[in-house]
Amino acid sequence: MTKLAWAARGVSAVSGAVLLGALLAPSAAASGGMDHDPQHKKKASHPAKAAKPAKQAVTAAPTRSDDDRDDDHRRKCSTSRDLATASPDYTNFPPGLIFRVATDRHGHAFLNDSRNPGVWINLGILAHAPRCVTDTAASVTESNPGSLYVTLQDREGELHQATCTTSGTPFTASNLAAACGTGFTTVQDTPV
Repeated sequence: MTKLAWAARGVSAVSGAVLLGALLAPSAAASGGMDHDPQHKKKASHPAKAAKPAKQAVTAAPTRSDDDRDDDHRRKCSTSRDLATASPDYTNFPPGLIFRVATDRHGHAFLNDSRNPGVWINLGILAHAPRCVTDTAASVTESNPGSLYVTLQDREGELHQATCTTSGTPFTASNLAAACGTGFTTVQDTPV
């Protein structure tokens, strides 16, 4: 217990010295330190006569990396998670095929083809993909090849739909853009 008391006294003495230095330093800096010149310079009596500070060189704004933009997106878009599924009954597809569309808490949307277990494709790779997705929907036609319709709702309430051609080949990040053609288009006159 006595060691703890000595340590506390030492810490308080150091804290006091730091505090005293912090209190004295600003006043010395504000007065410009001690002036040993016997001929004190007269300060300008009018603010307009005071010396103007030199202009600083203009520097170009630093370019932002993709990680910085992603961090901004995370701060600006925080949503609840959402999930939608669609499953064709057509006999040319393997039984139990499910297309899943899900969002994360940062408003990114992902597609999973159950023929690729555990693989979630970021739908942001498609042209005109909305940012800050708050809701999802999925439907699929009953033919092979057919169409998978992925509808995403953005934070402003607008709907965006992509139509992707289904086939016997599972969706992957490398073939999704070709399967979805023009990517997302805005559903006209969405009631928001």
